[in-house]
Amino acid sequence: MDWGNVTAEDLIDALREVDWSSPPRPLPEFFSRFTVPRSYAKWNSRLKCNLYYYRTNYFIMIVVILGLGFLRRPAAILAAILTALSIAFLNDSFAGTFSEKVTRTVRQFSPHLAAKMRPPLTPVIRGRPSAKRTIHICGRPRWVFVFVFSFVSFVLWYVSCGLLTVLWALAIALLATILHASFRTPNLKARLNTFREEFRAVWRNYSEL
Repeated sequence: MDWGNVTAEDLIDALREVDWSSPPRPLPEFFSRFTVPRSYAKWNSRLKCNLYYYRTNYFIMIVVILGLGFLRRPAAILAAILTALSIAFLNDSFAGTFSEKVTRTVRQFSPHLAAKMRPPLTPVIRGRPSAKRTIHICGRPRWVFVFVFSFVSFVLWYVSCGLLTVLWALAIALLATILHASFRTPNLKARLNTFREEFRAVWRNYSEL
């Protein structure tokens, strides 16, 4: 796959739809073989490939760096968690998995309440499910949770006076992510994994026709 032809919008859309439940890559693989890209095209292709392939590792690294910046600010730690959740809710797979686990937990205590948390039925047009569907979390549109979590996290940032700290920690985390993705040489396993996931996505599209 030629990652040089993949736009930033395509990469963002892929990260939103891909399954984030997979475990992170092993640390020996994550911190092995760094080389300097020979050209801008090589760097651009490598950056996109590594951001997609090591997405879980980068997410954990960013969370850890943010957590280290707020060891003395409990409110800021809670704000960082809520901010991370509001961003994670933008991913379709994470939102669906989160909603399913919460509903399953609530069902053990109140089946009636869990029934109300089910997502609405997908509309059917001409015998086929509509392609346009709104992601729901616990029976509510996703944007409700994103807005509430973002608002509460903003209030906590303001109360804890940790906004400047989070900006520095976030800048360091993003810089570390970009540096690693720029100098980590994509291995054959990453390329094969990319081809396999791309084939599965194409196969799903053909099976839905």
